[in-house]
Amino acid sequence: MSEQSVELDAEDKKIITLARSARARNGVAEGAAVRDETGRTYVAATVSLPSLHLSALQTAVAMAVASGAKSLEAAAVVSDANHLAETDLSAARDLGGAGTPVYLAGTDAVVRDSIVV
Repeated sequence: MSEQSVELDAEDKKIITLARSARARNGVAEGAAVRDETGRTYVAATVSLPSLHLSALQTAVAMAVASGAKSLEAAAVVSDANHLAETDLSAARDLGGAGTPVYLAGTDAVVRDSIVV
């Protein structure tokens, strides 16, 4: 999907802003944010330890699950990457179910892609 064709509501813009902030604050390759079925947001960055590696989106989904979320309304990742890994999309699908939008934005917060899992 082209950058110009993605129209976001205020809540989706918010999770992109939160993901961008997490990336910048932690100085990591990617930041992510998810919004659960009640409107709560969970913000995360990449986790890279010798014994544990999670993408930012996997971490945000795990935080939502650990906090009792039952579903996702939307997810956003801010990264230099041109596409999301299937493991990221699977994590969003596992909690959000079919039809969950996942936005991939560049570090300038411009959405590069919108995937419905």
